[in-house]
Amino acid sequence: MRIVAQRVSSADVKIDGELAGSTGYGLCLLVGVAPGDTEREVSWVADKIVNLRIFDDESGRMNRSLLDVGGSMLIISQFTLYADCRKGRRPSFISAAAPLHGNAMYELLVQYVRERGVAVQTGIFGADMSVRIINEGPVTIILDTDDISK
Repeated sequence: MRIVAQRVSSADVKIDGELAGSTGYGLCLLVGVAPGDTEREVSWVADKIVNLRIFDDESGRMNRSLLDVGGSMLIISQFTLYADCRKGRRPSFISAAAPLHGNAMYELLVQYVRERGVAVQTGIFGADMSVRIINEGPVTIILDTDDISK
């Protein structure tokens, strides 16, 4: 699983011009799922992301988590995070999970983050979406579950 997490003042997603989800101060996650991803990876990501200390404390240091600041989250599926551009000019997406598995892991991530007490909004898995992100900091963190076994 690959996650691009951005600290945001706001973010929203539209589908066919209609607002599908939005968040205020918090995080916007772009989520890619790999074929071998399981509940283990999803649980790790959910726990890591809600507790990651990337929000400023009163001294302006990144020392608070999403839970500490009471932030919310917008979670967007994005299989293109598994694009392989090493050969040719057209990216290959064979490293991304098939839609059925990808959607199952995406929905599980949304569920696990909500269970940890975070308000979550989403796009629609597989839809053509327009995402607007107002990144604060800017702070952008990349998480890859390939790294959890190292």
